[in-house]
Amino acid sequence: MGWLIAFVVIFLLAILPLGAMVKYNADGVLVKIIAGPVRFTVFPMKKEKKDKKPKQEKKSKKEEKPKETADEKTSQEKKEKGGSLLDFLPLVQVALDLLGDFRRKLRLNRLELKLIMAGDDPCDLAVNYGRAWAAVGNLIPLLDRAFVIKKRDIEVECDFTATKTLIIARLDITITLGRIIALAVVYGIRALREYLKIMNTRKGGAVK
Repeated sequence: MGWLIAFVVIFLLAILPLGAMVKYNADGVLVKIIAGPVRFTVFPMKKEKKDKKPKQEKKSKKEEKPKETADEKTSQEKKEKGGSLLDFLPLVQVALDLLGDFRRKLRLNRLELKLIMAGDDPCDLAVNYGRAWAAVGNLIPLLDRAFVIKKRDIEVECDFTATKTLIIARLDITITLGRIIALAVVYGIRALREYLKIMNTRKGGAVK
């Protein structure tokens, strides 16, 4: 019975969605972290009310600067040396493959984009309206190739009374914990292999 409970817990953790919700409107930017059914705001942070102002400590007129020791002077004089570029490039390739695979594992649960075009000239507004939909038409295939979009709502409107063009945008993006762990294991092993090759080459061994 215990192993069954453990299996259920592991399964639920593996399918737990993690991600973020980013929204922009007239109120500014809103960022929330998604952890399963729980969402909590990380930006903007709530400002805490301060009843009492912190007292500023009086600084003494005579403040002696700490003297630098010999070790500190030598450490400042030492310059950081770079590593071999040829050794670094395989690790870069692993990182790029990870980002590409990670991108394909992401899911766009909700994509909202509402563009409100402003202008008092109907001709100019009609031209800008067409250009806006053309830009949206070019953007959608790129998003479809990069992500799995569950729900989308894209609109372009015209407002003859508005003085400036406005936009409302929202993006809910998630990835399951199981996929994160799988990617970490697969690419962690690849990065470790490349690192061992580098260390083996430095010791004079043959590259395998």
